[in-house]
Amino acid sequence: MKPVAIALASAAFLSALAAMPCYAAEAPYIDDRSTAETLVKSLYNAINRQEYARAWDYFGNEKPAADFESFAKGYEDTSEVQLMTGNVASEGAAGSTFIYVPVAILSIGKDGREKVYAGCYTARFVNPQIQEPPFNPLHIEKGSLQAVETAFEDSVPAQCPDAPAPEAGDALLQQAKAAFAATKGDCESERAPEGEETPASYPIPYRYKTDGDEQPMREARLFRFFCSMGAYNITHVYYLHTDLDGLRELQFAMPDIDVRYVDDNPDGQVESVNVVGYLAADRLVNSAFDEATLSISAHSLWRGVGDASSSGFWIFRNGDFTLVKYEVDASYDGEINPETILDYHTAP
Repeated sequence: MKPVAIALASAAFLSALAAMPCYAAEAPYIDDRSTAETLVKSLYNAINRQEYARAWDYFGNEKPAADFESFAKGYEDTSEVQLMTGNVASEGAAGSTFIYVPVAILSIGKDGREKVYAGCYTARFVNPQIQEPPFNPLHIEKGSLQAVETAFEDSVPAQCPDAPAPEAGDALLQQAKAAFAATKGDCESERAPEGEETPASYPIPYRYKTDGDEQPMREARLFRFFCSMGAYNITHVYYLHTDLDGLRELQFAMPDIDVRYVDDNPDGQVESVNVVGYLAADRLVNSAFDEATLSISAHSLWRGVGDASSSGFWIFRNGDFTLVKYEVDASYDGEINPETILDYHTAP
């Protein structure tokens, strides 16, 4: 082909390309019911992607419109919705936690006009351990938004009207208490030993591996709740709050061990102790948090004299607790002689 012909062909291609419509990139799919805040974000992600059935399903029995068709039709002139959330509060009831999420909404119409709405969503979390089919996940119980004249970035309410007032400015502590009350109904908090603080609260300064030295120290909060007490063992439940994951109940990695005794006699000599897998424990026995080493230790007595037991050691690093050491004393011989079956690190 001659140079002139190539130039004409290129010009024709560029002209056709310029005439093609330009589409905005589709919002990434977000479907996250792990917290009330991410639930509301998922709602508006569904709306932005025009997945109205998914948005409709985030609500419980009290739907935001008379029927699904009316709900979807309400967004037919909407091009995009932007969301801001405020300080989340919660309170526990029998088997449930109600979470209050202040929001501001910037609605951008297909004609380019913008409207700002502000209000609150109330989410409900029903303890999964007490449910029967059909399962009821974290959902939006109700929402109330009104048009406002303030700027979008200034429109998030300081607090939802139905939310409990924060106690001594510690809303995070109240959130942890509400989560514990809703999910750990079998714990006997009233039986806590005299003088034990429950919940105990510990600040944890830390950095993620990806943080540079110039990054200010982050601060996590660890909450330890008394759960139960037997003849010689006390159990605790832990909650952790970080800027990345919010507040969550901790599950501790723990070896699943197989103990073999000579002649299959538990009162005799131990033949072998093997790790056959790992479990996740939501309660630790005779546990304590060491603020100096940022570690949690636990020591479970298999019988009162303490000659048979198991012990774990979890270190806080990179925003979470990691199992680094585990010991087992499987012999009922009257002596304290534990065997280390896992030892990644002996110090933080």
